[in-house]
Parts: sequence; structure tokens; C-alpha cells
Amino acid sequence: MKCSPFILSMVFLGACEEDKNSKKFIAYNGPLEEAENIEVLFSELGFLKVRVRTAKQIKLPTEDKVFPKKVFVDFYGPAGDVITTLESDSGRYEYRTGLYKVKGNVKVVTQKKERLFSDELTWNPQTQKVFTDKKVTIENQQSGERMNGVGLDANQDFSQYSIRKPTGFFNAPAGITPN
Repeated sequence: MKCSPFILSMVFLGACEEDKNSKKFIAYNGPLEEAENIEVLFSELGFLKVRVRTAKQIKLPTEDKVFPKKVFVDFYGPAGDVITTLESDSGRYEYRTGLYKVKGNVKVVTQKKERLFSDELTWNPQTQKVFTDKKVTIENQQSGERMNGVGLDANQDFSQYSIRKPTGFFNAPAGITPN
């Protein structure tokens, strides 16, 4: 049986040609889900501790959640009343670390009439602590005092906080003398 070289070359070329009707697999890299008007409640022993609200939430394949619109957080005291509020331009929840991070024009207002401003704050629900390594400004609306600094550590309701590298002027309690 003799085969023509022409026929053999057509068979080989045909076998190498890609089927134009076959579909290539393309992995989806977009969000797993999107939701609007989100409200997340955190409680402890049946008492509401924190309420987070935002207009939009995007869940990523990494299980992280992105909050591209304004984020509002209310921190509740033992009596069930709001003692601190937080507002920011956007936020994110990192699934791997369990941390919430808010960014952009972060403003915190406490029951003690103090206002805190920063570009970024991170909240750890497990430790109930808030922190940042960014610039912060704290204003006392009653006394007019203003403290600036870099870095902050606070409990989640901001009833206690410390600025890591403070700058600015403030009134020292009686009995404290300068070095």
C-alpha cells in the first residue's frame, strides 16, 4: 500500500490544526458576591457591642470583603447605648487575619466629646483593639485641646487610648512637672 506524500502531509496538518469551535477555559477572577445595604452586628454574651453599616460589600475569591463606599461603625457600652461612632470613606475585611481596616477621612467621635481623625484605622474583633501606625489628631471639644501624633492603640470603644509618638500641646494634669 502506497501513500501519497500529499495525503500524509494533509493528515498531519489537519491533526495539528486547532478546532475553532472548542472553547478555552478562562478562570473567573471577579467577585464571588456583591451585596447592598449591609449591616453586621457583633455581640458578646447576648449584648450588642458593635454595629457596622455600609452601602456596598464585595466578597472576593480570597474570602476578603471590600466596602467601597462609606463605612459607619457604632460601638456600644454596657448599658446598650452608643458610646463611640466611627465613619470612613471605605473599608476592608481580611479573612486571613480577621482584621477590619477603614481608610480615608476616618473620624471617630466618643461619648467624652473627643474627636479622632486619621487616614486609616484597623480593628481586631478578637482582641477588641483598634490601632494604626498613621498620623492621628485628637481634639477635645470641651477643652479645645488638640493632640497630634503618629500611631495609636485603643480599646474598641476608645474609652482608653495612647498615641505612640505624640506631638502638640495639651494640658497636663496637676502635679506633673516637665523634665
